[in-house]
Amino acid sequence: MLTVTNVSRTFESGGVEVEGVVDVSFTVPTGQFAAVVGPSGSGKSTLLCLLGALDKPTSGQIEVDGEMITSGTDRQLIQYRRNMIGFVFQSFNLVPNLSAVDNVMLPMEFAGVKRPERTARARALLDQVGLKGAKQNRRPGRLSGGEQQRVAVARALANRPKLILADEPTGNLDSKTGKAIFTLLHDLARSENTTIVTVTHDLALAGKTDLQFEMEDGRLIAPKQAVGRR
Repeated sequence: MLTVTNVSRTFESGGVEVEGVVDVSFTVPTGQFAAVVGPSGSGKSTLLCLLGALDKPTSGQIEVDGEMITSGTDRQLIQYRRNMIGFVFQSFNLVPNLSAVDNVMLPMEFAGVKRPERTARARALLDQVGLKGAKQNRRPGRLSGGEQQRVAVARALANRPKLILADEPTGNLDSKTGKAIFTLLHDLARSENTTIVTVTHDLALAGKTDLQFEMEDGRLIAPKQAVGRR
C-alpha cells in the first residue's frame, strides 16, 4: 500500500519560494492502478519524483508497504529505489547496446542476483508482458515503440518492487499501443500484487484505472473512483 500524508515540496527560485506540491494526501491500496492527471506545471512530475525517492519533501510523509521513505539516509533511499521501486519512462530509457533480455536483467545484476536466476526471471517476465521468442534477443533499435515499452515494464518488475511509477508511459506510442500498455499495467497490478501509479495527460486512459487523482497548482483535487476495465 502507498500512503501519502500531508506532503509538500517547496523550491526557491530567484529568491522567491515556489510551491511544487502542497499538502497532498492520498492512499493507493496494494494491487491497484492509479493515475495522476492535471495540466503541465500542476505538480504531477514533482509528486512522482517524491514517490520514487528521487527527491525529498519539504514536509509530510510517504509510506510504502509499511516503510517510511521520507526519513531515510541517502544510502537507505538508494536501496529503497533499487529494491522497492520500478520505474517506467515515456522515452523507455533502455540501454541501446544491450538486448531486451539483458536490459531486464540489469536491475537484478545491481541487486546481486546470480546470473542463472536473473536470466530465467528476465525471460519469464518478457514472456509475461508479451515479448516472446527471438525478439527477446534483439536490441531496442530493432523493436517497435510498443515492444520497447514492454521491455521497460518487464525491467520495472525485475526486482519484485512494491511500487511501480510510470511517467507518461504511453506518451510516445500510438493510441492502440498505448491502450495495450495501459491494459498490461492494469493486469500486472493484479497478478503481481503491485501498486502502480502513473502520470498521464490522456484522460480517457486515466479513466480506466482503479483510482484517478487530479492535481492543480500543486494541490490535489478530490480523488475520483475511476471506472476501471470491464
